[in-house]
Amino acid sequence: SGTTRREPVTTRTEGGFTITDRIDVGGGVRGDFEAAVRLLEQERYAEAAEALREVAEAAPDATAVHIDLAIAYRHLDDLEQAEKSLDRALELNPRHPVALTEMGIVYRRTGRFAEARERYEQALALYPEYHFARKNLGILCDLFIVDPGCALEQYQLYNQAVPEDEDVAIWIADLKNRVGR
Repeated sequence: SGTTRREPVTTRTEGGFTITDRIDVGGGVRGDFEAAVRLLEQERYAEAAEALREVAEAAPDATAVHIDLAIAYRHLDDLEQAEKSLDRALELNPRHPVALTEMGIVYRRTGRFAEARERYEQALALYPEYHFARKNLGILCDLFIVDPGCALEQYQLYNQAVPEDEDVAIWIADLKNRVGR
């Protein structure tokens, strides 16, 4: 391939984190990736998947491409391809919290709850502020493995970070009611 890969750079800020893949690719590939991401954001998943497959061929070492491709596949209910894309992303960066969390979602949707929990917990061990992993761990604990203590803790921590998410506030109240707190 025509790409050169260097170690990714993680920048932490008060508002979260940014992981920058340091890969040298041509401007055309970068533009194609940005166009594919726009398709993903527009929920045009089939078109996004096609565009991202082409970008992945041109830049096979770009972690973000494989993660976004997995997200497109997940929305298309092609969990097998989503898992393959995430395997590649985690091969490139085994500590990537988005890839770990997305793999947790794929595992949850395929009934592998212990593996899903492990992935969410890995992401949170690396990035405790990554509220998307925390919310997904809460959902897993609440609805799939029936661990109300875990669910309540995760929902409350998530709610502290994202107080505007009214759904989670309702989930907390519902969970407290169900467990008699």
